[in-house]
Amino acid sequence: MDPFEYAHQRAKDIVWMSQNTNHLPNHPAIDAAIMDAVRDKEYNLYPHFKGVQGLPEAILNDLHAPSGHKALVTNGGIEALYIITRALLKPGDTVIATDPSFLPIHDEIRMCGAVPKELNIYRPPWKLTPEWVNEAIDGSTRMLLLIDPINPLGTTYTKEEVRALCEIASDKKLTIIDDLTYRDFNPNHVPAYHFLPDSTVVAYSFSKSCGMAGMRLGALVAPDPLMEKMRVYNTNVLSANVLAQRAALAALKTKHEWLDGMRKTVLRNQEIIKSAVDKVNGTFIPVYPSSANMLVVDVGNTGVDPDKVQEKMLYEHQVFVRSGKYVSKTHGARFIRVSFTVPEEGAQKFAKAFVQVMTELTR
Repeated sequence: MDPFEYAHQRAKDIVWMSQNTNHLPNHPAIDAAIMDAVRDKEYNLYPHFKGVQGLPEAILNDLHAPSGHKALVTNGGIEALYIITRALLKPGDTVIATDPSFLPIHDEIRMCGAVPKELNIYRPPWKLTPEWVNEAIDGSTRMLLLIDPINPLGTTYTKEEVRALCEIASDKKLTIIDDLTYRDFNPNHVPAYHFLPDSTVVAYSFSKSCGMAGMRLGALVAPDPLMEKMRVYNTNVLSANVLAQRAALAALKTKHEWLDGMRKTVLRNQEIIKSAVDKVNGTFIPVYPSSANMLVVDVGNTGVDPDKVQEKMLYEHQVFVRSGKYVSKTHGARFIRVSFTVPEEGAQKFAKAFVQVMTELTR
């Protein structure tokens, strides 16, 4: 059976560590906002095309976006990324990207006839360096895809590293896509628009830190001239799910009450995961601690296929992790990706199952 079909049929019994979704208890104001919107039957109407009142402004405020930037509410961050690539790329363009990466973005680049130039970051320092980016740029390069923190490694960029990448982009006249899906898990995150506000476009998501993956809500944030170029490719002229928008606004209004607690939980869960990995010879975590809500466990030196790890963890232990082949063409056979925005008992269940599964697969 397909693993996702299997998992969804048993959703309440599964420890969901496969898609970086957030299964921690959310703030009661979020559920209350949804229920209030249902009670008031807001879903009978299309929302205003700009979004429910106050939401675009709350997104800009949450990002501390520069003056003159606009926010466009989208159906998830992935729609924002589609609009960006569709509007700003043409056939023959190249985009500096990475391997590993969130590969659906690369697919969107190809839909435009452009080409993602995938730089190997499955090596120290496990992220793009200014030197690697400079070497990869040629006359066709138009864009730099910056996922920060990085899916799946959990690496992040320092202020100095972001500045250096922005200087390259400015010198070479590149647009930066700043995918900030996991920024809330890193208290020291530095956005590219601090250094290159006129040429940075942001993909923003409510799926991860806010625990709203099933609501499918995100945003595109950009300076007004770039937004005008992209707005014509926004086919969603009737806005996004109104229940999701109400939940998102409540999440942003209460963020100061729940963000620190969430970060503490994911740090504790990382410790539990690392303790288990340390017990299995030949496995290691390339980036620890992760600055996102997921990390990579390298199993390459054990000779074990990560697909087999995924299968046994799911079908025998009800713990759903992801084979690295989903996020890397060249290195995916070396690792599994494990997300940890789950209750602590879920992390403990992973720890026990991982040691048992790896022991059985390496006999």
